[in-house]
Amino acid sequence: MAGVQLQSKHVLGLDGMPREDIQLILDTAVSFREILDRPIKKVPPLQGKTIANMFFESSTRTRLSFELAERRLSADVLGFQSLGSSVSKGETLKDTARNIEAMKVDMVVIRHSASGAPHYLAQVIQGSVINAGDGSHEHPTQALLDMYTLREKFGKLEGLRICIVGDISHSRVALSNIYGLTAMGAKVSVCGPATMIPKEIERLNVQVFHRIDEVIEHVDALNVLRIQLERDAGRLFPSIREYHQYYGITKQRLDKATTPITIMHPGPINRDVELSADVADSEHSLILQQVLNGVAIRMAVLYLLSARN
Repeated sequence: MAGVQLQSKHVLGLDGMPREDIQLILDTAVSFREILDRPIKKVPPLQGKTIANMFFESSTRTRLSFELAERRLSADVLGFQSLGSSVSKGETLKDTARNIEAMKVDMVVIRHSASGAPHYLAQVIQGSVINAGDGSHEHPTQALLDMYTLREKFGKLEGLRICIVGDISHSRVALSNIYGLTAMGAKVSVCGPATMIPKEIERLNVQVFHRIDEVIEHVDALNVLRIQLERDAGRLFPSIREYHQYYGITKQRLDKATTPITIMHPGPINRDVELSADVADSEHSLILQQVLNGVAIRMAVLYLLSARN
């Protein structure tokens, strides 16, 4: 793994990330994925490095995945959550970041409700910044783990037909997947109610569908997005019941496909809303594999940025 570097000192998004860098991250993750199957899963590449996890937004899966990846690489981990911190007392992001940097932190992982917060942070601190999700902008490591999981399943990304289903307009997962998959040569489409599809999204080289039954005839995999009920996504369609009726991925729908369709979901799942329970737990679901692969991808990103610095 030594001797090859990312072109940037940060991982802020997949928009404009060179194909070679995406390929390098995916290839590097293969070695770390093997480590996760060993009896002893800890390795020393980040020994002596300190990483701050700055989560200004609620998260369980992403935060735990990053923490596990950091500890597997033997890094010292500094946890930060905005609730009860100086931020809740009026401190700015810049002041918080510089105080953390004064503690000699080498890398910062940030999740923030404001789009662009990681990009701002990268301009005001010396260490590397990794975007763990910013507003409705990007979530690059989620897209990278999705791509890794697809490549693991199909052996390639080039020419693979992937449809992202749900609230595309407000999804950072969707945007990062579109950027990353198209860069790697996959054929990407989106499907959802017109109220959930951004205008002119075709400019990103994706095909738009509004009927899920039409999509199923033309794809290898569905990446199904969570309906974000806590962010009032329910206002974009008449009812949960109606959304499930027209866009829910059910066994009855999938049985109509001429070939088996792989199912993915970034989690957490609203069972029997965007996915029926039997589909989520079926042999065609890669949802738990995505969780495991997420640790390997984040280990790869952390390792490559550390090596570059």
